[in-house]
Amino acid sequence: MTFIKDSVFFTDQEKSENFSLRTQFAEHLEFDLVKDKFTVTPSDAYYSLSQSIRDKLVRSWLRTQQKYKEEDVKRVYYLSLEFLMGRLLGNALINLDFYDECYNILKEDGYNLENVRELEPDMGLGNGGLGRLAACFLDSMATLGLPAFGYGIRYEYGIFKQEIENGYQAEKPDHWLSYGNPWEVMRRELTYRVKYYGNVVTESDAKGNLKFKWINTQDVLAVAYDIPVPGYHNDTVNNLRLWAAKSTHEFSFEEFNSGNYMAAVESKNISENISKVLYPNDTITSGKFLRLRQQYFFVSATLQDIIRKYKINHKNYDKFAEKTAIQLNDTHPVIAIPELMRILIDEENLSWVDAWKITTNTFGYTNHTVVPEALEEWAVPIMETLLPRHLQIIYEINRRFLQEVRKTYTTDERIISELSIVKEGPSKTIRMSNLAIVGSNSINGVAELHTEILKTIIFPHFYKMYPEKFKNVTNGITPRRWLKKCNPLLSGIIIDKIGDGWVKNLDELKGLEKYTEDNDFRDYWKSSKWLNKNLLIRYIEKEQNVKINPDSIFDVQVKRFHEYKRQLLNVFHVITLYNRMKAEPNKDYVPRTVIFGGKAAPAYFMAKLVIKLINSVGDVINNDPDVKDRLKVIFLKNYGVSLAEKIIPATDLSEQISTAGFEASGTGNMKFALNGALTIGTMDGANVEMLEEVGKDNIFIFGLLADEVLKLKNNNYNPRMYYEENPELKNVVDMLQNDFFNRNEPGIFRPFTDALLNVDYYCMMADYASYIKTQDEVSMLYSNSGEWTKKSILNVARMGKFSSDRSIMEYARKIWKVSPVAAK
Repeated sequence: MTFIKDSVFFTDQEKSENFSLRTQFAEHLEFDLVKDKFTVTPSDAYYSLSQSIRDKLVRSWLRTQQKYKEEDVKRVYYLSLEFLMGRLLGNALINLDFYDECYNILKEDGYNLENVRELEPDMGLGNGGLGRLAACFLDSMATLGLPAFGYGIRYEYGIFKQEIENGYQAEKPDHWLSYGNPWEVMRRELTYRVKYYGNVVTESDAKGNLKFKWINTQDVLAVAYDIPVPGYHNDTVNNLRLWAAKSTHEFSFEEFNSGNYMAAVESKNISENISKVLYPNDTITSGKFLRLRQQYFFVSATLQDIIRKYKINHKNYDKFAEKTAIQLNDTHPVIAIPELMRILIDEENLSWVDAWKITTNTFGYTNHTVVPEALEEWAVPIMETLLPRHLQIIYEINRRFLQEVRKTYTTDERIISELSIVKEGPSKTIRMSNLAIVGSNSINGVAELHTEILKTIIFPHFYKMYPEKFKNVTNGITPRRWLKKCNPLLSGIIIDKIGDGWVKNLDELKGLEKYTEDNDFRDYWKSSKWLNKNLLIRYIEKEQNVKINPDSIFDVQVKRFHEYKRQLLNVFHVITLYNRMKAEPNKDYVPRTVIFGGKAAPAYFMAKLVIKLINSVGDVINNDPDVKDRLKVIFLKNYGVSLAEKIIPATDLSEQISTAGFEASGTGNMKFALNGALTIGTMDGANVEMLEEVGKDNIFIFGLLADEVLKLKNNNYNPRMYYEENPELKNVVDMLQNDFFNRNEPGIFRPFTDALLNVDYYCMMADYASYIKTQDEVSMLYSNSGEWTKKSILNVARMGKFSSDRSIMEYARKIWKVSPVAAK
């Protein structure tokens, strides 16, 4: 293919001859950073190498987008408030197969590629599993050649940088964009106006039809920044478009000249706060306003952009739903439903009936929670103030929907109240999940158990009304990042035995099963784990003053802190082991290193207190001479994607111990198992399907089932009974009550004991004995190195189902109705 031949565009051959990676690297150093070989720094090397790799993507990036436009294909738009992308350089090198070439280029200049990669900050666009799933899905969409686009917010600051001060979490700014982002391209021409506040007036058109106008608004500009998303070893490069907020009024000379310097830039600062930080504190009213402004900001800009692209090939909206699939990743983007209705009715002059048909045929909704209090609701006064026209549209959607309910389903007012989008009461709210169900053609859960809970417990009446809407698509992870990239030692061993076809077809890992009795292969497998553990030890010992035994079980729980994830139960096991060692110090124990990591929401008191407890327990145990190297407790601060890539390959035991019925799916469980860790977990989320895949003999399952949790709670659950009947549990609880781990801060852990003895909402006391017994089985098995390694191999071999490629193929087939497009 030939582009215009001038100083910018070249034929493919000329591009290859004149712009080798080595040449591009040198030219970026010289012409962009103005550095020579005497002044260049490692940071310069990272930035120039990243820009050089981005250059290599540009030709395919342009061709891919042009192909989608020329063939007028149906496109998928994935809307997510989070994209936890991690570092992009290593992933791009894997997908483009440039790793060795870049390694050699840097080596010639005296740099180590791995050290240079460490200089890249994690993109601060997400917090937990929701954002990491979105990133995996983008990778899979590109690898499968699907015409798909991600849309989100270009946060200037991530959620926060986590520090630990006196054992407590301290939140610091995460300014990941301090030194720019070499991967992004600012699209100045793609700037859209987003409206807030104001009021709505009505008038009649020439035909007497009532028209609505949203006037006197306060406006913000949304500016597009694009990031390339390359597929694995193909020519597809899809697009992640992020929106940055810019003020319509940069500066007030009048205020400045009068000496009011703060007021001179106040309007600009207020406007641009929208894309300043991920998840502002919404426990205060101003935080709630800002969060809704964020959600509408990226939704409004995205829909304007989607419509712009659609209009390139179409003069009317007859084929909009046929050419457009919009997937709402959780409830955060659900305001898109009334926004599309507003655009179609108020700006494009469609009738309500036609607009609603297009809207409902366009949207799909992915639910990510079964925790009722996490189902997003917005106070009517906030929405009425911020988005008055949208509230009108929501009321009308609800009126028509409830009319349908009464006509076709029930006249029971209790059920109607439950189904209503508007939650009546002293504090009237809008239920965004109900709006999503009514306004979408598909509602999917993210694990089989999760979907069943949605259908039978969370949304039973919606399911009875619309059974065809409810689907399951079990989550998955990309094997490119979560095995090939993060664990080169293990992936190298696998490739030597069965080739690299598994990188694009994870089912091919099944070929490993025949090597479980091969002693040489088992030795290689064990060696890779031991080496990965030593790499992690090197990192930990550099960060903390602690010595770790590489032959200990690396027992790991790294994830967002929440009470239902039960990091506290893990701590109780640690204290139980400690008590046993103190009681019988000369007994033989299987050594353990228990590693925690994760962030707690700044306003989540109990979750933050668990972090303090972990550090307090660690301070005691790690400095007790009786324990020696048989038990260590480590908290790794500022957990994120890049730290996960160090921890996961080194893990022996993966803790997936949420209360059954509370975890939607989880993807950390899949990442650990794919890297050879064995799982200890409840029958919750995707653990259920992992058990089915790996076999009950190759996973450690404990605790109550989801229906047993409900039954227990419905039958006057008495947690104190478990405390009184189990001496080891009583001892642990008493130690917290008696300030054993916090002599200098008496009483700080009393909220745990009060909650556990009197309520225990997440059934920790009921599951304790089963958990401890299963942990003893873990220790026993770990003593048999051969059997442990065999089960480790089988876990990896049977992870084929949990590829995000499989997930995306199911979305494409069941929900989006889209097909791959060859980029060339």
